[in-house]
Amino acid sequence: MALVTFLSDFGEKDYYVPAVKAKMLAINPQLIIVDISHAINTYDLEHAAFLLRATFRDFPKGTVHLVGINTTGSMTQGYIGIKLEDHIFIGPNNGIFSLLADQDPGIIVQFADIHVKDSTFPTRDILAPIAAKVASGAAIHDFGGPSSNFRRLMARQAKATKEQIIGHVIRVDQYGNLITNIRRDVFERLNPGTFSIQFGRESLSKLQLGYDQVEAGDPFAFFNSMDLLEIGINHGHAGGLLGLKRDSVIYINFGV
Repeated sequence: MALVTFLSDFGEKDYYVPAVKAKMLAINPQLIIVDISHAINTYDLEHAAFLLRATFRDFPKGTVHLVGINTTGSMTQGYIGIKLEDHIFIGPNNGIFSLLADQDPGIIVQFADIHVKDSTFPTRDILAPIAAKVASGAAIHDFGGPSSNFRRLMARQAKATKEQIIGHVIRVDQYGNLITNIRRDVFERLNPGTFSIQFGRESLSKLQLGYDQVEAGDPFAFFNSMDLLEIGINHGHAGGLLGLKRDSVIYINFGV
C-alpha cells in the first residue's frame, strides 16, 4: 500500500497543501495521502513533533511521513530521510525528527545535491517527489547517502525524585485540556499510594479514568492514551479558567 501522511504549517487558505499533494499524485496517482494536520502554528516544531509522535505508530509499518515545517528556516540543515521503528520520515533536518522517540533513528540519509534544487517551495519541489517515490517502492538510500549530521533538539523532560515530580504542560488541546510531559510509568514507579497534583491554584489527590467522571465544572486528571498526565475541567476550558498554558509547571507531591 502506497501510503503517505502529510504534516505542515501551511494552513488551509492557500495553495500550498494541494500543490504538494498534486506533485505526489502526478508521480503516483494511486497514492493514499492522509493529512495529519496543516493547522500547526507557523514554525512550531514542538507542536508538530507532538502530533507526529502521538500518531505515527498507529499507521502501518512502512508508511512514509512527509513533514513540511520550517523547511526554509535558518535552523534547517538540508533535507533528510530517516527510518524509525519501521516508518520512513522525509523532511527538513531542523531537529523535528529528534523529538519523535527516545532513541535515534536507525537510518539517516542526507539527500544528495542532485535532488536538492534551489526552490522557495522545497516541500513541493524537493520533498514531495522523494516521498511519493519512496512510498511507491524506492529506498531512501536511492536519494542520498548515510549522514551523521542529524540535528537534535532537547525536549523538556519532567524532573523526578522520590518526593516529587515536576513537569510542564506541553500542549493545551482544542478543549482546553492540559497535556503534560509527566509519564505514567514514572508516576507508577514513584507513587507510594498518596499524592497531590498541584496545578495553578488547584490540587487533586485522585486520578480519574476519563473526562466525564467528575461533575461539570470540576477538575480532573488521568493518564491519557499516550500515557501522559492530562488535566482538565469537565465541560470547561482548563487552560483559560486556570490561567495555565504551554510550559506552565505541574507538581506531583508524594506521601501527602
